[in-house]
Amino acid sequence: MKILVINAGSSSVKYQLFKMPEGVSLCSGKAERVGEPDGAFITHRLNPGSPEERKTRFERTLPDHASALKEITQILTSADWGVISDLREINGVGHRVVQGGELFKKSVIVDDQVKEGIRKLIPLAPLHNPANLQGIEVAMQMFPHAESVAVFDTEFHQTLRPVAYTYPLPYRFYEQTGLRRYGFHGISHRYVAHQAARMLKQPIETLMLITCHLGSGASVAAISGGKCIDTSMGLTPMAGLVMGTRSGDIDPSIHGFLMDNTGMSNLELEEMFNRESGLLGICGRNDMRDIHNARQNGDKLAQLAFEIFCYSVKKYIGAYVAALGRVDAVIFTAGIGENDPLCRKQICKGLEGMGIVLNRKRNLAAVGEQEVISMIASPVKVLVVPTNEEKEIAASTWQVLTVDDQCS
Repeated sequence: MKILVINAGSSSVKYQLFKMPEGVSLCSGKAERVGEPDGAFITHRLNPGSPEERKTRFERTLPDHASALKEITQILTSADWGVISDLREINGVGHRVVQGGELFKKSVIVDDQVKEGIRKLIPLAPLHNPANLQGIEVAMQMFPHAESVAVFDTEFHQTLRPVAYTYPLPYRFYEQTGLRRYGFHGISHRYVAHQAARMLKQPIETLMLITCHLGSGASVAAISGGKCIDTSMGLTPMAGLVMGTRSGDIDPSIHGFLMDNTGMSNLELEEMFNRESGLLGICGRNDMRDIHNARQNGDKLAQLAFEIFCYSVKKYIGAYVAALGRVDAVIFTAGIGENDPLCRKQICKGLEGMGIVLNRKRNLAAVGEQEVISMIASPVKVLVVPTNEEKEIAASTWQVLTVDDQCS
């Protein structure tokens, strides 16, 4: 079975074609600057992650998601860079959907009712769900022979108990609007947790894990026996850790304070908290690689941004040690988590009393590779596990489609 995974953003479309159930990636790519007047392009890889990997780039005009997907399908079937001869070889299309609310507790085959549910949840994810829905609608037109499956970022966090997801506000707001902690990056947290169990050669049902998805967007999850019991993001992806451009946790009174003292509107503040804060707000840079370069040149604000980021992750690790009671492993993943030994070292510094003891050489050597980076005698193992959200989406899509076939 061939599963095409689509992750549609506001101005991009990521894709990857898998052979299932083997989980072999045949090709992957990303269309960028979709909807912009010029400069759009598609980066395409054959056999990604293998010794036979080949990469190319296509300059294209991509006025909308429909045109982007049309170009992608032409590449998939092309003589030089394609991997299939006919689109009918694709048996299913898996879509990442950021917000499933309480309507969707698991991955589902998309029909009109599901699309309407995703549309109703737009107020909870106004930056993400519209693009996700558009990708679904375009794909259903282009692949009428293949079932589309929605895989929700919030699905993995549905196991949170009310004590973890309920905000201490008048309870009627939850009853009326669904105001609660939902959490995000769930597809990534689930994937790396299962990979960690394989590395540790233990059933995931026996493990207590803390997963740290650290990229431009960042979150931490506490996982007990394969089920999430707490996570740092909340109603929106802005809560929790300090991120590239998002503030993370702040005093809610800051919002009113700034409105009163600067004249900024609510919309301006939302834009500032989401796109002008975090690392960018502190030092003018949101890429940790640029921050490290600036630190080395004596930039004190870059140093401060680095320390604040690492401190925010460290605090959540400590909190989730308490929430879990014991911890078998701490896992680092995503752009910073997988590739930045300096951040990992700073985060783990001082956590030795909790049983978290890094191996300096292993930590420095682990860049983009799956590795155990703790000392052999460390009571809590520290792992680097590259995430693969597309592979997790493909697995969920395959499972939904095969179960549906068996039940029909």
